[in-house]
Amino acid sequence: MTHIDDTIAAISTPVGQGGIGIVRMSGPDAASIADSIVRSRSRVSPSASPSHRMIYGQVIDPADGRVVDEALITLMKTPNTYTREDVVEISCHGGMVSVRSILEIVIRQGARLADPGEFTKRAYLNGRLNLDQAEAVLDIINAKTSESMRIAAEQLRGDLTRKLSEVRVRLIETSAYVEAYLDFPEDEIEHAEKKTVQKQLAEIISDIKRLSGTFDEARFFRDGLSIAIVGRPNVGKSSLLNTLLQKDRAIVTALPGTTRDLIEDYLNINGLPVRITDTAGIRNSEEVIEQEGIRRSIQAIGHADYVIALFDGSEPLRQEDLDLLRIIRGRHAIAVISKADLPQAITLDPVVSDGIPHLHLSTVTGQGVAELKNSIFTSNLGDWKEERDGVVVTNVRHKAALDRAAESLEKAAALLSRGEPLELFSIEMRNALDRIGEITGAITTDDILERIFSSFCIGK
Repeated sequence: MTHIDDTIAAISTPVGQGGIGIVRMSGPDAASIADSIVRSRSRVSPSASPSHRMIYGQVIDPADGRVVDEALITLMKTPNTYTREDVVEISCHGGMVSVRSILEIVIRQGARLADPGEFTKRAYLNGRLNLDQAEAVLDIINAKTSESMRIAAEQLRGDLTRKLSEVRVRLIETSAYVEAYLDFPEDEIEHAEKKTVQKQLAEIISDIKRLSGTFDEARFFRDGLSIAIVGRPNVGKSSLLNTLLQKDRAIVTALPGTTRDLIEDYLNINGLPVRITDTAGIRNSEEVIEQEGIRRSIQAIGHADYVIALFDGSEPLRQEDLDLLRIIRGRHAIAVISKADLPQAITLDPVVSDGIPHLHLSTVTGQGVAELKNSIFTSNLGDWKEERDGVVVTNVRHKAALDRAAESLEKAAALLSRGEPLELFSIEMRNALDRIGEITGAITTDDILERIFSSFCIGK
């Protein structure tokens, strides 16, 4: 069980060799533990140094007096810290042995190894961050492009919190206006006043749905747009993957069936993180391993946000190509006619008749590559940078809460319209307020907190 009145410690830099490594402590005993293991060159103990000021010294193992490493030690005193507790950071030489040795020592001196995300969890529990801001910290850590970083930074800055606070205030005012009639059951809400309340509810519902609606596109910047490159063997799937990534990620040979498993990597298109997967060629095969690769390819189509269906332009369509067209029918997809640098023999009638957009591309000359990237972006995001206005929602938890809030408000509006008891109206209004509160953490449960912070790394 986690207690926020104890002192936690963790390594806050990535595992492996580096210029520096940082061991972080947070809690009431952080300064005293630092005093017990640090020998300052200036003879000033960490607890006596000014807040947010580095001191230079040696980390000593109290068990035998051995010098473990030289380090810079920073004491940051409550409340002006990330966790709003006393925080000590020990910056030593990077490397597995040094940081692990120091961590083991501070734990022997009374600290406890932090749980995943516990520093940020304490920042939330101590009022330093709202819950949505805490989640934004993880989004910043995981950001794969500058645009996804910018969206996460806006949430960390509190933009979503302020927007939701405005919605909550309007909900409370509307609810209080109606609930005033509960104190005077002999009075009925007048028709004109009912119309005013219904108008206010309609505006709030519209705002909530508009915010929820940003998730469909904005989520791609948090989780990445999932793309599957599919087609029969030897149409150039691996060559296209390598061209898009601008590196030799997949093995390319003239031998059909070279790719047996899914090959995945990330690509940045205009700030959009794209998770792109090269799949095994889809065809009839008796070979067991290849059959499994084909099964995974078809599965990848079902899981992808966008499908690039590749066809060899230098050959007529084969039965495998027609089978692929059938598989992707109804999917969000584009048909790419590869090998545009060779004489073309393909007939596009089946592609056109299915209404699938298509383009010609050559990985040899580069023809169509820029057009494909532009199609990937615009087909999924439209004019994102021109249309994006204000706060967006990238977290599925936030979207679910917004949708439930809108549902409760629609029920409240219907109850009011039918003249049902105002007590029922009040219940739905409070449900909507609770759903909004779930996003920022005003209303929460241990289960929600565990689910959120367990996805963090230890040390953050």
